[in-house]
Amino acid sequence: MEPDLKGKFVLVTPAKNEEQNLPEVSKSVIGQKIKADLWVIVDDGSTDGTPRILEDLQANYSWIRSIRLPPRPRDITFHYSYVCKKGFDYALEYCRENNIEFDYIGLLDADTVLEGNYFGKLLTEFEKDNSLGIVSGGIYYDIDGKLSREMTTKHLPRGTGRIWRKKCFLETGGYQVEPSPDSISNIKALKRGWRLMQCADVVQIQKRKTSAANGLWHGYIKNGWMAYYLGKNPFTALINVLYYSLKSPHYTGAAYLWGYFGSAIRREKRIQDSEIKAYYRNQRLAEVFSTTSEIFSRNSKDAREREQ
Repeated sequence: MEPDLKGKFVLVTPAKNEEQNLPEVSKSVIGQKIKADLWVIVDDGSTDGTPRILEDLQANYSWIRSIRLPPRPRDITFHYSYVCKKGFDYALEYCRENNIEFDYIGLLDADTVLEGNYFGKLLTEFEKDNSLGIVSGGIYYDIDGKLSREMTTKHLPRGTGRIWRKKCFLETGGYQVEPSPDSISNIKALKRGWRLMQCADVVQIQKRKTSAANGLWHGYIKNGWMAYYLGKNPFTALINVLYYSLKSPHYTGAAYLWGYFGSAIRREKRIQDSEIKAYYRNQRLAEVFSTTSEIFSRNSKDAREREQ
């Protein structure tokens, strides 16, 4: 039997030109067994029907609020985290002004559809363990009517569909305006003694591939650049290149390679956060090997299952 869930939560969603996905995503959030006390959707200067959809949502649900930012090019590096932070800042201020108490705060991308009790299942994990700081479900893709899970390090929460314990969120400095803010948040939480979890059997269906908003080639160039920016060592980058090259579409490995080593050749700027730099500098090769072998073995298992 699930424990009595007492925790309240608020949710933030960045959205840019999401008229195709937002109706289904909003339906999945509104239909949750445990609903958010506040859902803030940040319209990042959309030029399609997204503003109209948000107006309708606000008119029909008092717990949904939206804010609009000036039009800017879509960008998964600094600008994405800036948009998210605008949403978190608004949510925290709105809760203060309206005396809304909450225990958890979450992030959901506007292309991610949730199973019916997504938040209930994750909040249950928080109730079981006071040391749990961040949790998410697993990311799945609907491929010809069959769900396929995206393989990642099994204990790390995903960027979308993640929930922080409020205390963990505030202790780690909230949402950083940096590339790969989810990785930064994970590291800062671990450094402060928080436990992380990905509940792979709790389903969130992503409507497009991770990093694919502007096409996979450009997305993986950005991913390679972000790895360089955060200070990941070249050996780790090469393992990632191999991993991406062996999975479809194979050209993502070349894109990641160019993003990382092109940045290294140009000696581009890297993150200034000493805590993050120290983490990646001291990252043990054994940990890298363990993570890589885990991903490869699960990919092989999934490939065998698809052939059956």
